[in-house]
Amino acid sequence: MNVPPPAPGSPHPPAAQGAKAMVGLALLFAISACAGWAFERIGAPLPWMIGPLMLTAGVFMGPAPRLTVPNRMRPIGQIVVATQVGLAFSPAAFNMLADLALVIVGTALATGACIFIVALVLARLAGMGLAQAFLSCAPTSPVEAATMATEAGIDPTPVIFGQTIRLGMVVVILPFAMYALDGWPDVTRAPITFNFSDPLSILVLAGIGTTSAWAFHALRVPNPNFLGPMSVSAALAASGVGPAPYPPVVLAIAQIVLGTWLGATFKREIVTSSLKSSLLSVATALLLLMLCSLSAVGIAALSDFDWKTLVLGAAPGGAVEMALTAEFLGQSVVLITTFHLVRIFIFMPNIPWIVKLILRHDRRKEGKDIPP
Repeated sequence: MNVPPPAPGSPHPPAAQGAKAMVGLALLFAISACAGWAFERIGAPLPWMIGPLMLTAGVFMGPAPRLTVPNRMRPIGQIVVATQVGLAFSPAAFNMLADLALVIVGTALATGACIFIVALVLARLAGMGLAQAFLSCAPTSPVEAATMATEAGIDPTPVIFGQTIRLGMVVVILPFAMYALDGWPDVTRAPITFNFSDPLSILVLAGIGTTSAWAFHALRVPNPNFLGPMSVSAALAASGVGPAPYPPVVLAIAQIVLGTWLGATFKREIVTSSLKSSLLSVATALLLLMLCSLSAVGIAALSDFDWKTLVLGAAPGGAVEMALTAEFLGQSVVLITTFHLVRIFIFMPNIPWIVKLILRHDRRKEGKDIPP
């Protein structure tokens, strides 16, 4: 989400351009990397994402920094993580997923029901349209939700903020909640080293990820920067010809990019423009996380399934972020990713027509003309 030019007479200085912007971004990513390193040293969950996210959010919640983090930065992190996740899809993993199809689909539908319930609550309390509230809670990214809102003629600003709050809170709260239940782990982790011993394999993986993301985008597949690289690398892994995975330092860099981009979406002017809306966004994000977690625990009790896996699978976060969380917490990355992919394929293609249906319902209630 890029910041528009300030209005005439605005107290905010214009965003830096050219060389100043590049230097500013380089400095921002450098201090984000330092935050990731610090969080890793204290044993925090998802250190290379949460550290940069919290630091950057603090910076951008300050007095209007003259810097933006371009939206095009996010696909870099998505493509790297998605390609790495796909390499975990072995033939044995696919056989396991087929046996668990009922639980996976049921969890996706339960999460969808929780999202709609919270959208109803948000619409009632915030006085916004149900379509706008639904897009604020729907399981997609802030950028994609804002695009759908604009195409439907809905103000995208509350949608962007609601989506950002939801994603940020899930990424931060869920791993720490798991830690609270299981205890803080040993912090003596092996430090990340700058090991690029197989640069050819890195280039091959980068080429696979970039090309497949472009192809899925051209085919208008939802979430192409994740589904494209993940699908192609998974097919290669399942066939036994998958390349070597990225070294840990590359995955850490991808998380720094994702965390910094997400933190930069926390703009001070959006939060302070309406304190009531901001507090409602936080409260409904917490409510959504709680309802999804409770439904996951209920499904776990009925299916004799590991509740931790189901909580991560039902979490209203992004597929990339939840895949990283699963890997960090020692859960099955393949299984957690499949939960989120099934939900993406169920809901993403249907969100636009659901929004149109809600808008038609709202206009009928208001007695307005319904466009063809």
